[in-house]
Amino acid sequence: MRAIVIAAHGGPEVLEHVERPDPEPGPGEVVVDVAAAGVNYIDTYHRSGAYPLALPAAIGSEGAGAVSAVGPGVRDVAVGDTVAWASVLGSYAEKAVVPADRLVPVPDGVDAELAAATMLQGMTAHYLTHSTHAVREGDHVLVHAGAGGMGQLLIQLAKLRGAKVHATVSTAEKEKLAREAGADEVLRYDDFAEALSGRMDVVYDGVGAATFDGGLKALRPRGLMALYGAASGPVPPVDPQTLNKNGSLFLTRPTLADYIAEREELLQRASDLFGWIREGRLRINVSARYPLAEAARAHEDLTSRRTTGKLLLIP
Repeated sequence: MRAIVIAAHGGPEVLEHVERPDPEPGPGEVVVDVAAAGVNYIDTYHRSGAYPLALPAAIGSEGAGAVSAVGPGVRDVAVGDTVAWASVLGSYAEKAVVPADRLVPVPDGVDAELAAATMLQGMTAHYLTHSTHAVREGDHVLVHAGAGGMGQLLIQLAKLRGAKVHATVSTAEKEKLAREAGADEVLRYDDFAEALSGRMDVVYDGVGAATFDGGLKALRPRGLMALYGAASGPVPPVDPQTLNKNGSLFLTRPTLADYIAEREELLQRASDLFGWIREGRLRINVSARYPLAEAARAHEDLTSRRTTGKLLLIP
């Protein structure tokens, strides 16, 4: 099979398209013929060494496809099932080995490519809006990078829960995408903090260094900053007194793994997302598909902010 691996941390050029032996499932594992693998910022962190991996390493953490083999002890998954997963390394490949308890079934009416595009960003948006800060009717929510794949999902899920959603973007084209996703107000990065000063119940920030300080200013007293990524670079160390001075604010740095650690929670989040897709209440914007061999180009496009939706690799 063909797969993407790294032998050293670095830029997109370290992504190698190589031939590897077909995998065999171990106890509690299955092999999936990958129909599509999602491209996410966490993959660029693994590649660059911001989140270092033991090298050499397979890369990619999200995908969907059809089960082709099951290992000993697997009872709830069968050959031929269409399944999806997130947070499992080795997903940039023609075949992936996935623990059976990390798989979710893909229902009729949701194809494998759409499922792959939904898992990591969709469940992140789900936990942020349903658990980290359970959005309530009338909440004022700020979503940074509202035209990106993650931003569009956050806007939609916050609107499903009755929020008034404010979003930041960099261009008029991206403003259109954020509004199409449901944003009530769209602002540019250079003026959002002043325009929203002291009004937001929660800020969802996947941008990081460039927006963090402004996001704190936008929060109401006792509001919550949910810092879930760092597309513009990591946020420098924060003096806790900053939270005090800005109104007894809350700050969290959540990660998906802790919100799907229990299988019941994993299944519930995925089931909600697939249900909303089938009902037409949630739209997944797949903006580009790349052959597996062009993983480096996908990473370049993602990190240069040339994209406005979900990116997929197609083996």
